This record gives sequence, structure tokens and C-alpha cells, in this order.
Amino acid sequence: MTLMSEPLEADIVEAQLAAALARCAGGDRAALRVIYDAEAGRMIGVAFRILRRRDLAEEAAHDALLRIWRGARGFDASRGSARSWIFAIVRNRALTILRDEGRFLSDDGEERIDPDFTTAVDRLPESSALRRCLEALDIKQRSAVVYAYVFGLSHGELAGKMSVPLGTAKSWTRRGLMSLQECMG
Repeated sequence: MTLMSEPLEADIVEAQLAAALARCAGGDRAALRVIYDAEAGRMIGVAFRILRRRDLAEEAAHDALLRIWRGARGFDASRGSARSWIFAIVRNRALTILRDEGRFLSDDGEERIDPDFTTAVDRLPESSALRRCLEALDIKQRSAVVYAYVFGLSHGELAGKMSVPLGTAKSWTRRGLMSLQECMG
């Protein structure tokens, strides 16, 4: 009897995901929660198998959920299953992050360059308001802002570089930008 119930259960989940995508396309935010609750763990797992770093896998899953929300109108059930569509987005996002991560890795996986945020700040003229404001920031916020905006690191790359959780990297960057805006304003 279990063999019969498994395909039925998979069909039910597929129907729920397809319905949630249709509701997302209509602007129903609760529908995104349905997708998250049903698939977030597997989304992170798929991304992790590609990226081999939990922080980057979480970033890929988060970005994929945003893309799913924004692009739900593009889902067409006649072209494939909702789950396949969702996981194609996750895989594509993870591969993009992997490609971007390659900017900082040599062929043997070692870091090719070690972007130094202090050097970037030192290159600014001493009379620069930006330099003055950057130097006034907490060291963690300053390095997060410079790594993100000068060296182009994503939040996931930043978290890995600074050996902190993804949320911490995002928070430092956001607080640093707010402080910079206040200082420059």
C-alpha cells in the first residue's frame, strides 16, 4: 500500500507547488511561504552539493526564492513540473555563484588574490569625505562595505571571507552603509 501512496503524495505536492506558483504570480506572499516550507531544505541541499559551502548555499536558496517570487508568471505547467522549474532556478543561481566565486580562486582552489580592504581605503585621498567616513566605521562594518562595494563580493562570499554567518555579513554591510550615508549626508 505504501508504494501506491508515494506517487499520490508526490502528485499532491506537485499540485500544491504549481498552485503556490500561480498564487505567487498573483502577488500572494503566503504562497511563497508554502514553497519555502515545502522545498527550502532541499533547495539548500542542491545548492550545497554544487557550492560546498553552507553560507553560499543559503545565499543561492534565498536568491532563488526571490527569483521564484519575481518570475512566477513565467512558470508554464505544460513545459514541466513546478518542482523542476524551482530547482532549475536554484541550480542556475548556485552555478552563477560558483562562477563568481571563481574570480577569487586559482585552478587548485587556493585564493588567487586576497583583497585587502585597508589598501582600498588608503588609496583614497586623505582629504576625502568618503575616506574620513569609512575610517569612522567600526572595523567589521568598514571591511564588509569595502569587500562588498570595492571588491564586489556577494553576501555569501563576504560571510565566507570574514568567517561569519550570512546574516551577520548582511547586517554589518547594511549598518555600515547606513552609517556612511549618515556621515556623508
